[in-house]
Amino acid sequence: MHEMSIALAVIGQVEEAAERAGDVTAVRSVRLLVGELAGVVPDALAFCFELACAGTVLEGAELVTETVPGRARCAPCAHEWAVGNPPLLSCPRCGGAGTDLRAGRELQIAAVHWDDGATSAPAREPIPEER
Repeated sequence: MHEMSIALAVIGQVEEAAERAGDVTAVRSVRLLVGELAGVVPDALAFCFELACAGTVLEGAELVTETVPGRARCAPCAHEWAVGNPPLLSCPRCGGAGTDLRAGRELQIAAVHWDDGATSAPAREPIPEER
């Protein structure tokens, strides 16, 4: 199950950001953008995330996943459409096969909410996209 390796990578990145920020006492939530074509099962990822957070600053953190729909654009006629799952990669308007997948493969941390030693209210710390 590759969802465990994804969960571990997300936790590692959040731990690094928390360490750089200094004085982070707890991570409350992580918001993750997951493309519908990324090959990730959100429920399996949430399960792995919960297990992998044990004993870290993320223990008890909520994983919020937002699905990003797949979208494609036809090079010959410039038509854009939702590709769905399984994906329709030939243009529904002209039948062209020269398509560019514009969205749906994302897997990125969008936001992290944590507590720091200075306040007891959650702070928001965005993490830059990894590409």
